[in-house]
Amino acid sequence: MRRWAGICALLVVTAVVLTGCLGTKTLPVPDPAEPTLIVDYQRSGGIAGMNDRLVIFDNGIGLVSSRTTSTEIQLNRSDLEEISTVFKAAQFTALEGNYTSPRGGADFMQYSIRYQGKTVNTEDTAIPPALEPVIRELNRILSAGLESAQGDLSLPRIGK
Repeated sequence: MRRWAGICALLVVTAVVLTGCLGTKTLPVPDPAEPTLIVDYQRSGGIAGMNDRLVIFDNGIGLVSSRTTSTEIQLNRSDLEEISTVFKAAQFTALEGNYTSPRGGADFMQYSIRYQGKTVNTEDTAIPPALEPVIRELNRILSAGLESAQGDLSLPRIGK
């Protein structure tokens, strides 16, 4: 009987020791949701041979790049609302996919705009009137981001 008591005591001590060695179980931390793409805008061409791009995500982060620089910007809530407003006013999802000039032009600016899964390509002299406010707003944000990238490495806030 003593022998069985000794074996039971040894098993209990072993279980306690092994439990202490295992440590505490940490719960997995869920990855934060990846941001969703709102706008992917590119303007290229012109006399200077521009190649600028603006990518905006639903969390307000924007990526701005040109041939010589790239930076990350933080858009505020009113900027994101303004973007949504101009796209809705333009009835962007109802626009055709391509608007080009029948006569062409070597120095025309070309624009590619992706929003809600739809891409519209256009160029100077062929921009439909409904799309002009969209391009104007995206150019405003893109230009402000490029200006801030040339003088400041911090995350600029783009606001009106």
